[in-house]
Amino acid sequence: MNLVTPNFKDPEFLMKHIFETVNFYSTRCIDTSFGGFINCFLDDGTICDYTTKHLVGLSRFIYIFSIATILGDSNRFRHLVEHGLKFLQDHQRDHKNGGYYWILEGQCIKDSTKKAYGHAFALLASSTAYKAGIANAGKIIDEIIDVLDTHFWREPDGLYVDEISADWKSVSPYRGQNANMHMCEAMMAAFDATGKKHYLDRAHRIAHSIMFKLLPQSGNLIWEHYNEEWKIDWNYNKDYTKSEFRPYGYVIGHSIEWSKLLQNLEKYKPESWMFPYAEKLFHHAINIGFDRKQGGIFNIMAPTGEIIDTDKLYWVMAETIGASALFAAKTNHSTYWNFYQQIFEYSWNYFIDQKRGGWYQLLNQNNQKYSNIKSPPPKTDYHPITNCVTALNAFHELKLT
Repeated sequence: MNLVTPNFKDPEFLMKHIFETVNFYSTRCIDTSFGGFINCFLDDGTICDYTTKHLVGLSRFIYIFSIATILGDSNRFRHLVEHGLKFLQDHQRDHKNGGYYWILEGQCIKDSTKKAYGHAFALLASSTAYKAGIANAGKIIDEIIDVLDTHFWREPDGLYVDEISADWKSVSPYRGQNANMHMCEAMMAAFDATGKKHYLDRAHRIAHSIMFKLLPQSGNLIWEHYNEEWKIDWNYNKDYTKSEFRPYGYVIGHSIEWSKLLQNLEKYKPESWMFPYAEKLFHHAINIGFDRKQGGIFNIMAPTGEIIDTDKLYWVMAETIGASALFAAKTNHSTYWNFYQQIFEYSWNYFIDQKRGGWYQLLNQNNQKYSNIKSPPPKTDYHPITNCVTALNAFHELKLT
């Protein structure tokens, strides 16, 4: 372990860390057999799954390579963005019905379900690629928006449904906040890339619905699962906290992530409620979830208020870095500056592979790894990269042009 603690606010450090993380993947992720990208790596970069093609993983690869292109290494990473977009359109896309399949095995369909969560990341990826100068990504943005408006959006709710069959005929009764959270993020990215106000209005509508329709049902943190009427389902996936996308309980990291998104939205479309709601979510999440003995932030709280999953997840730490950076830059309050330093230093010591690049995925309460799988599908370290970019923008007003 490196005993010298970096200056985590230094733009040179943040840029270096972004590229070290991207490079862990870029040097080994191209799939020469099926196309697209390899989705699973051990700590040392050894491939641990040769065939899984996850829509979220593919989209996150396109995103991180687009970010690297924007940040100044276009010659090196542009072809990876184009490589990913080609697989997205040639294979992950449903050429008969439109939209994108959830999971492929090689080039064969493994799970044909159409999920809002996956389409949110496809939109984030294509928007970021378009901002990186990939002209044909603009057409992909338009296609995804059409799919979302036609099939997923529900105007009376101001939210997206979660899951639909491949032929669009069967809509799952499940409703979830997670997909809508990432749709809010993606709509802001689409607005940022294209300047089309409709996308910003949609991001605002989602955030408003979450904060004023859903949050009042659950109190100070956001619940994950709802029925068709957008009423809380307290029993969905009861006690199963290890679901990748639909875990039971209050996911502490998601309230932190929303505190970041509200601050980002405020920059585009400021309204008086946004920052107070961001602070409320952040403080409640940290007060409940912060491990004051071992560091880091716990994963899940039960409706009764007890922590029922004490594991530490990489993405929760990354989102906390981004949120606390925004709070610190806006308020210049020592509480936020200190917490940014504390959570980044914790991540540096326990989650970040300082030798080989990339972040470890999961630690137990005592900050020990469960396995040597660093990056299972669909991780790709999108969360660390996007939150280091958030910190760069917050501290140094870096314009990604």
